[in-house]
Formats: sequence, structure tokens, C-alpha cells
Amino acid sequence: MDIQGIKQRFEIIGNSPGLNRAIEVAVQVAPTDLSVLITGESGTGKEIFPQIIHQFSSRKHGKYIAVNCGAIPEGTIDSELFGHEKGAFTGALSDRKGYFQEADGGTIFLDEIGELPLSTQVRLLRILETGEFIKVGSSKVIKTNVRVIAATNVNIPEAIEQGKFREDLYYRLNTVPVIINPLRERPEDIFLLFRKFARDFAEKYRMPHIQLDEEARILLVNYPWPGNVRQLKNITEQISIIEQNRDISSDVLRNYLPNNNVKNLPALLSNKQQDNSFANEREILYKVLFDMKRDVTDLKKLVLDLMENRESPISRDQAQIIRNLYDTENGKIVPDDSHSKPIHIEHLDKDNIQDTEEYVEESLSLEEKEIELIKKALDKHNGKRKYAAQELGISERTLYRKIKEYDING
Repeated sequence: MDIQGIKQRFEIIGNSPGLNRAIEVAVQVAPTDLSVLITGESGTGKEIFPQIIHQFSSRKHGKYIAVNCGAIPEGTIDSELFGHEKGAFTGALSDRKGYFQEADGGTIFLDEIGELPLSTQVRLLRILETGEFIKVGSSKVIKTNVRVIAATNVNIPEAIEQGKFREDLYYRLNTVPVIINPLRERPEDIFLLFRKFARDFAEKYRMPHIQLDEEARILLVNYPWPGNVRQLKNITEQISIIEQNRDISSDVLRNYLPNNNVKNLPALLSNKQQDNSFANEREILYKVLFDMKRDVTDLKKLVLDLMENRESPISRDQAQIIRNLYDTENGKIVPDDSHSKPIHIEHLDKDNIQDTEEYVEESLSLEEKEIELIKKALDKHNGKRKYAAQELGISERTLYRKIKEYDING
């Protein structure tokens, strides 16, 4: 079966390269009996891949048991996984089979494997190495033939360094890794998922499905989605139920996005994107500073030329520049009432000339200069952010983020 057929069978939505690669690895490893470790953030859909592996394996007619290790209390998890004998602890009124015994001949999926206590990790390691385990309160060794697939959203190497996860167990589980990318790294899949969820909820609640306008679609795709597919599905359901208007604008959509992430809209950049963004911003600021430095140097040269030849006429623009540089107490500027006559400097005290680099009253705040440039670019292009971004030499995403950060109306 090809990848598209697998997606249809397991209702997987998306065409990103990372998703396709994960499916390929799952299908390739399925016929073997190797242990598989699936890693990915919470809400990325890790639970689908153990089912793919099981259904394409020789164990597909055996039992498939999924266990959420993080949802079982530490005091009872050994009993749940390995079973117990009658009287092994208070409340153990009869013998009980554990999941590993029940799944004999099939597949067991241990979700959130990073939450297992160290003592349970030792028992699990024994099963992976020998296929043997002992019930709680018993001394009898039991054999089981189970394929183990594990998943976690925990950084296991970091947990190993902190002493929270056994290194030998990690290498036993991680024979074949399957990596599920977060939704923010699959932007091409976001709108496809939204459209699927919107139609599903429209059918479920018997109402027309919601649609996004262009700005709302851009906002949807560029939102970081910290809760991944699960969060996207939840928000789509909320909008489907609450909103009367089926055409959703960006303003409406923004009301459903958590406030702690709105500041960074429309995109939460990857490290590489952030580096490029900051590099572009630094380039703009350096350009501003170099232009200011050059202007000051030109002004100093102009004044020195005038001092050496004080009888020569200067233009009205030059006189205005000198007014901005010097206090009238240090040099008397003679106004000219005629537009046709040149302006002359009657007196300019060379000894009282101040260093222009220290006397510039214009603010040198990088943030203010950045805001000023953005406003000018937006005004020049009548608020069209695409062309303003091109004018500034930055990406449109960076411009959106700066407008939001500085609260610029444009």
C-alpha cells in the first residue's frame, strides 16, 4: 500500500516531507520485531503510528494494547503492567493479569514512556532483553512474546543526564526512531487539517462548515500552535459551535488564540528563521547609524568650508542646516527676506563651535528609529505591508511581528 492509501486508511491529513518520512519508516519497520521509539511534542498524533506498525506487522491478528504511562499512579503502575498475585498488597483481592501478559503474541504501546518510575524501567528492560517478567507479589517467572512500541514528548537524553531515565533502556527502545515534527514545522499541513476538522464538525453538529478569509488563513498558518494538532482541532470545534457567521475573519480567529502567544504573531520562527530575522533588523539599524554618521560628517565639512571663506554666500538650505547645528549665541545668522538674495554669515566664532557629534539633539534610540522607518515605509506604500517589507529589506513575517510588537497602526 502506498503512502496516500495509508493516510486514507488511518485518516492522516498532511503532505509535509517530515510526515511522509515518518509514515515510510513506520511501514518499513513494521514487518520486523524491533522495538520502536516515537518522539514528538504533545498533540502531534504519535498514537497513530503504533497502529500503523501493528497493522502492517505479522502480529496484526494479535492484541493491540495502548497504555498511557503518565495516567497511571506510580504506586499501581507495576500491577497494571505486570499483574499481581492475590494478597500482594491491600486491595489485591484476586489474581490479576497485567498488560504484558494480556498482549502476549501482539503489540503493546507504552505512551509517555518518560513518566515511568526507575523501578518500573528495570522491569521493562528485563522484558525487552529476555521476554520475562514477575508479577507483583509473586516469585514465578512468566514468559511473554510482546512487541514494544513506546512514545514520549520528553527529551530522553536530557532525562538520562538528570538521572530520571535509564540509558540502557533508552537504547533498547530506540532501535528504530520515528520522529513526528511539531505542527509549526509543517505549515503546509495546517490549513488542510483545519478544513478537515471544520467539515467533520459541520457534519457532527449539522451546520454549514466555517471558512476563513485570506487574512485569517495567513494568521492560522503562521500561528505557532504549541498544542499542535490537538489544539488546532479544539479551536476549530470552538469556532464551529460559537460563531454564527460561517465566514471567519482574522479578528474573529485571533479571539480564540491564547493571549500568551499573540505577541509573536503571525509566526513563531525556527532558530534559523530567527537568526535571519535578527540579521535583517541589525542590517537596518546599522544602515540608519551609518547614514547619520555620514550626514554629521558632511555637515562638519560644510561648516569648516564656510569658516575658511566667510564672505562667500550660502544657500537658504545651508543656512537652515547651520541653524540646526549651532546656537545663535555662538554665531549670528542673518535672515534674508528675499528669496532671490543669498544668505550671508556676518559672524561665526570658530572657537565656540561645539563638537557636532555630541550636540545632535535627534534621538539615537534604535527602537525609535526602527519604528520611524516602519511607519515611513507603510505610509509610502499606503499601508500595504508586502511592499513595505520589500522596501525595508525584511520578510513580511518579520514586519508583521514588529508592527504587533511596537503597536504600530498601519
